[in-house]
Amino acid sequence: MVTLKAVVEALLFASQKPLALNEIAGALRSAAGSFEDRPEAALANASEPEIADSLRLLQNEYSELSRSFQLVEQVSGWVLVSRTEYQIWVRQLFPEMRPTRLSAPALETLAIIAYRQPITKADVEAIRGVTVDGVMQKLLDAGLVKIAGRAEVPGRPLLYETTQHFMEHFGLKTLEELPNAFELRQIPLPKAAGTAEHRPPLSVEESERSDSKTEKIQNGEIQVVTGTDSQAN
Repeated sequence: MVTLKAVVEALLFASQKPLALNEIAGALRSAAGSFEDRPEAALANASEPEIADSLRLLQNEYSELSRSFQLVEQVSGWVLVSRTEYQIWVRQLFPEMRPTRLSAPALETLAIIAYRQPITKADVEAIRGVTVDGVMQKLLDAGLVKIAGRAEVPGRPLLYETTQHFMEHFGLKTLEELPNAFELRQIPLPKAAGTAEHRPPLSVEESERSDSKTEKIQNGEIQVVTGTDSQAN
């Protein structure tokens, strides 16, 4: 008999993008009419917590069996990706898909925005000590940063924050998974005149979670996470 876990695995395997719990549940409901009175029709009643349990079972199985791929949860859902140690070989199948490399100034600017968002360009420039017009435009064009509104200060400058595309590139589920998020958000940094911090500090519990994460922003490289690639380098 077909099981919920097996159906969930099939959906993940066939999908070209991360799948959220509600998308998996929707696929199960949509298929119910194809089975009439067969036992498989009962899968349409699977709840999101049950689906989540199946996902965790699959995740553990892949890990215990040392498979070349893994199941990870990203901001937009669950996705199968190859493990980091196999990237060199997998990339040979897709020579046209090269990771987008950021310059050191762009990477530094992106890191400042990621940890202190939403933030004005003037505050980023105050921290870096240089203008960031060109770098900011490159980050906007790459879809890693977006405009998040305007600051409630004189002149109402634009605020910038990272995008879902940024989260997917670095394999993050939440911003609290950024390495050393709590500590780096508490460090006093230079600020432009007339602006203020817009993001509250993390709780102690969130800080403890962040301590267990490994660094995902390094070497000035951002790599797209796909069904044939592992998480970002």
